Amino acid sequence: VQNGDAAVVALAPWLLAGICAAFLLWRPLRLLDLSDDGAASLGTRPAVIRLAGMAVAVSLGALVVAEVGVIGFVALAAPALARLAGARTLGRRLVWSPLVGGALLWFTDRLVQHLPFAGEIPAGTATALLGAPLLLFLLPRMRTTPERQADMVSSIRLPTNGLPLIAGLLALILAVVLAIGFGRGAGGWHWIASEDLTELLALRAPRVVVALSAGVLLAVAGTLMQRMTGNPMAAPEVLGISGGASFGVLALLLLSDGFDRAAMLGAALAGALLALTIVVLVGRRNALSPARLLLAGVAVATVASAFAALLLASGDPRTGFLLAWLSGSTYRATPNDAFTAAAVAVAVLALAPLTARWLDIVPLGETAARGLGLRLGRVRAILLALTALATATATLVIGPLSFVGLMAPHLARMLGFRRAVPQLLASAMTGGLILVAADWAGRTLIFPWQVPAGLIAAFVGGPYFMALMWKSRQ
Repeated sequence: VQNGDAAVVALAPWLLAGICAAFLLWRPLRLLDLSDDGAASLGTRPAVIRLAGMAVAVSLGALVVAEVGVIGFVALAAPALARLAGARTLGRRLVWSPLVGGALLWFTDRLVQHLPFAGEIPAGTATALLGAPLLLFLLPRMRTTPERQADMVSSIRLPTNGLPLIAGLLALILAVVLAIGFGRGAGGWHWIASEDLTELLALRAPRVVVALSAGVLLAVAGTLMQRMTGNPMAAPEVLGISGGASFGVLALLLLSDGFDRAAMLGAALAGALLALTIVVLVGRRNALSPARLLLAGVAVATVASAFAALLLASGDPRTGFLLAWLSGSTYRATPNDAFTAAAVAVAVLALAPLTARWLDIVPLGETAARGLGLRLGRVRAILLALTALATATATLVIGPLSFVGLMAPHLARMLGFRRAVPQLLASAMTGGLILVAADWAGRTLIFPWQVPAGLIAAFVGGPYFMALMWKSRQ
């Protein structure tokens, strides 16, 4: 929210400099539409061009945030909307994207000032709430070239016996024992003393069980999504499914006064199902391509985060709980949360292997799957429901922040688990190990302060996600 023209005066010279820099980079950036080898053969250095373009973009973004605060979604929506409107070439997008972004933000700011809200809504939040549905509506009309679905992670062929799974299970058990029994206190690192066992076990055990169960659920959900869509970038966190679950919970909290866990689980499940359905429907026209799914997922996640920001800015007395929950924290884990998460994790682990034949066939494509007798509508509905249940439960007990659903399936494939059932089991153990370790690290590394497990996982998962994007581009 800004008043006056001070920000305009401060940003004007930098905007002019950014326009000049973009104009100078226009021709080199056009060459990047070719492959790196093609651009290099014409005498350019693709890495230098990308670095220069990123420097200009990051500088402009940092200046805007410093002057007017965080304005969500405009930088993503404006180029996409300009392309959807017919700006196919880079030059046209460079001209029309700033105009579309400015018009979108101006229109949103005018709109929120005339709507009968009790308080003023920041234009950045309102832009995300209005722009994301608009992008979802226009995405099916985007013309893109179907992308080849390739396995981006090379695998190490291991023996097909169960020894690696047994080793993973032992590592997971060891991590749980360390998370419960070994920690850091005022006297330094130590094991739990026998006289403190009962007291500390009551505090630590629910957190560890919640982290373990949430990691298992997100890992299984990520494996199901990647196999169902044939997209190696699919994950609950990346495609907005966790955001949809959080949106359901936040909507329930806005409409009610309490914290009924059963109702919150139902709301999270409904939100996750809705988000997953939207993303899949948007991506189906272009064979579930990574670019289309990522855009749809970001749009759904943006709506959820904007709604969360709106609720936090409302002054609701439950803001403390919401902040801890949105950061992916196990601070408030209770025995009931641990029991619910563990029960759902066991149920999902029991049901997921029953879909093994589907998961081995669906990535082959619709024609092959139908030729082998699969009823794809029913199969996808069941897999969607199982994915939504796992994601909703994990989001409810630990919050929406994590990259476990993206990392765990890839790590399982790297270890050689490529068939459906072995990959599901290996992913589950890997996901549980990641979140248990993240919870323990967040609780002990900067004692007496604590860092939420979801943030620790995001610190690891963010660079990993960028590495996967880099491999996909190559």
